[in-house]
Amino acid sequence: MPKILQLTPFVLCSSLQKQIDFYCDRLGFSCGFRQENYAFLSLRSVAIRLLECPPRDDGRKLGEEQSFYIDVDDIDELYETLRPGLADLPEGRVRPPFDQPYQQREFHVIDEDGTLVFFGQDIRPRE
Repeated sequence: MPKILQLTPFVLCSSLQKQIDFYCDRLGFSCGFRQENYAFLSLRSVAIRLLECPPRDDGRKLGEEQSFYIDVDDIDELYETLRPGLADLPEGRVRPPFDQPYQQREFHVIDEDGTLVFFGQDIRPRE
């Protein structure tokens, strides 16, 4: 079987430029490619594909039913690195690091269109 290289979720957005700015300025991604309604962003070994779409007929945000998870090796250091760029987001858009009962330490960020971005670290005891 061929080697699987990576997963790059499509993240729907109402303004491509606003989302590029959000992911690059606040979360440290880099924009590697952009065209009229599409951009490819990466952050070290992970990537996302932004796709600008028309608004929903029901008025809900495009990202309300989207989420993705980024596994990291030092969640607290990453949070401290990103914190200055997250500090002025409206209340409820950032949840600082906390431990989950399923043995992950996480922090959460909601992007410009409501997509929930999870950052997490395995905190299971090492044997």
